[in-house]
Amino acid sequence: MTLVFYSPFYVGSGYTFDTTRKSKWIAESLWQLPIHGIELGYPSLLTQEQVETVHAPEYVNAVRTGEPRDLAESQGFEWDPGVWSMVLSSNGGAVAAAHAALSDGIAGSLSSGLHHARASRGAGFCTFNGLVISAREALAAGAKSVLILDLDAHCGGGTASLIANEPNIWQVDVAVSAFDSYTSSERASLDLVDTATEYLPTITRRLDELDRSRTHFDLCIYNAGMDPFEHCDIGGKSGITQEILAERERTVFDWAQTRGTPIAFVLAGGYIGDELNEDQLVELHRLTLIEAGKRRAS
Repeated sequence: MTLVFYSPFYVGSGYTFDTTRKSKWIAESLWQLPIHGIELGYPSLLTQEQVETVHAPEYVNAVRTGEPRDLAESQGFEWDPGVWSMVLSSNGGAVAAAHAALSDGIAGSLSSGLHHARASRGAGFCTFNGLVISAREALAAGAKSVLILDLDAHCGGGTASLIANEPNIWQVDVAVSAFDSYTSSERASLDLVDTATEYLPTITRRLDELDRSRTHFDLCIYNAGMDPFEHCDIGGKSGITQEILAERERTVFDWAQTRGTPIAFVLAGGYIGDELNEDQLVELHRLTLIEAGKRRAS
C-alpha cells in the first residue's frame, strides 16, 4: 500500500480557502470511494526547531503568535491560532511522506501551500516551505541528493531562493503562470510554458535531460499541482485538460519507477471557481493518488 498522510489539523485554520480546506475534501473522497493501493496515515506535527532549519525564527514566531500581524499573514491568510497547528501538521505530513518514500519507494501527503514561502515570510498562500524542509530532513536521514519536481501552475520562486546554496538539492520547475518567476540557475531550472501543446513535451524533455545527465537522486519530492487545468480559477491554461494531467501523472510516476527513484508527493495548487467545483477539483487531485496506488499495487 502507498501511505498518504492526512490529519484534521490540515484544515484547522479558521480561514476558508481551497488551500486550507481541500485536503479534507480529498480525504473524505478516499473514505467514500477508496483508491486501490492507497492507505491514509496520520503524521506527527513538526517542531518549531525543525521549521527553523529553513525559516527565520522571527517569522516562525510570528506565525505561532500572530504578531506582528502583517508578517503572520504574509502568505495571504487571516491569522488565527489554528494556523500554527495547521502548518506544523501539513508540513509534518510532507516530511513524513519523504521519510516513508525513502523506506518504501513511494508515499504522499494531502498537503498543499508550500513552494512560494521564503526564509523570512510567506507568499502566495504558502506559509512554510515543506518541500525544502522535507528535502533537508531527507538529507539528514542519509539521502545524498534530492530532486524537487514542481509542476504547480505557478513558479516555485520560494523554493529556488531557499536551495540556492544547497549543494545536494535540485529543482525542476515547469509552470504555466509567471507568478513567482525567477532566473534559472545551476540549482533550479524553470520552464514557463506558453501553450498547452508545449506542456507535456516540456516535462518529458526535462525528465529526459535528467536521465542523460546520469544524475542520481535518492529522493524525488513531487509538487503535484492541478492548477494548470484549463478551468482552474487561478493559474489555469487553456487546452490543458484532465486527460493531459492524467498523462502527466503517468509520465512522472513511470519516470520515477523506471529509475528506481523513491518519490514523495504533495498535492499543491488547485482552486474552485465558476467552471470548476469542489467535486471536480477532488477528481483532479485523485489522478495523482490513482497513479501512486497503481505503482504500489503492482
